[in-house]
Amino acid sequence: MDMKKNYILLLLLCLCFAGCKEKTVVESDYLPIADPYVMLYEGKYYAYGTGGTVEGEGFACFSSDDLKNWTREGQALSAADSYGTWGFWVPEVYYIESKKKFYLFYSTEEHICVATADAPQGPFRQEVKQPIWDEKSIDTSLFIDDDGTSYLYFVRFTDGNVIWVAEMNDDLTGIKQETLTECIKVGEPWELSQDKPAKVAEGPSILKKEGIYYLIYSANHFESKNYGVGYATSDSPTGPWTKYEGNPILQRADGLTGTGHGAPFRCKDGSWKYIFHAHWDSTKVQPRTSYIKDFAISDRGTVSIGGPLVRPQVLGSASSEKVK
Repeated sequence: MDMKKNYILLLLLCLCFAGCKEKTVVESDYLPIADPYVMLYEGKYYAYGTGGTVEGEGFACFSSDDLKNWTREGQALSAADSYGTWGFWVPEVYYIESKKKFYLFYSTEEHICVATADAPQGPFRQEVKQPIWDEKSIDTSLFIDDDGTSYLYFVRFTDGNVIWVAEMNDDLTGIKQETLTECIKVGEPWELSQDKPAKVAEGPSILKKEGIYYLIYSANHFESKNYGVGYATSDSPTGPWTKYEGNPILQRADGLTGTGHGAPFRCKDGSWKYIFHAHWDSTKVQPRTSYIKDFAISDRGTVSIGGPLVRPQVLGSASSEKVK
């Protein structure tokens, strides 16, 4: 009888510890994602990026009211709900009002994909588990022009990493391949890495102001301390593009290295900011973490990234394990 009681007591203790572990709150002094993206929806900020998950491959979602303090919402996309099983990179989420859906554009297994959900936290799923097109490519960014035409900007491996654009189909699940147009390739001195034998132009974002299109992009190499951000302008969403003579507009900012591959986003007060990642420190690339600075386009059409540095931190988590 005593042995039976001891067994039951041990079982109850195990269940108790298991339950406590699931409720453990994790705190960290950094936002553990690279290639970050922020969306403002109904007064709350949502962040997504490469890494930061505690459930294997896929993407996590973080939320914030003030851009400084963030809470992990959980897994936005799991590999089980996607075409790919490894290499989940560069997520961007958009709410498409006409479709009453959230669209997650991302890369997996070096193919570009899109998944949908009814909420910004997900869960996102691909109804048909296949890439947007067959060719290997990465780094998607959606832009919908004033006339309703949807464009997808992404990287093809045509001469190193090169940024291209194509019009999207009405359902936003495929591209019109006959519209494929090259946008940005490496050519300027700052874009060429001195320590990595690679030509890299990537991480596109598109904005439009007063009839001018702004393509913000990253170049050099993400493992280089000189990874940075520049931009180009055009009077058409498909180019041709003219690179800004003062590029890069973000490089080694605030003592950070490897600063780049981010995205501009609108704030609650109507101003703009730019979220980007940087190396862990001056001697180690990983784990990359995200930071935020002011973003603006002046009356003269000049883009700037500056102002005070915001260092986001994760205050609490629904997960029980700290991301490494």
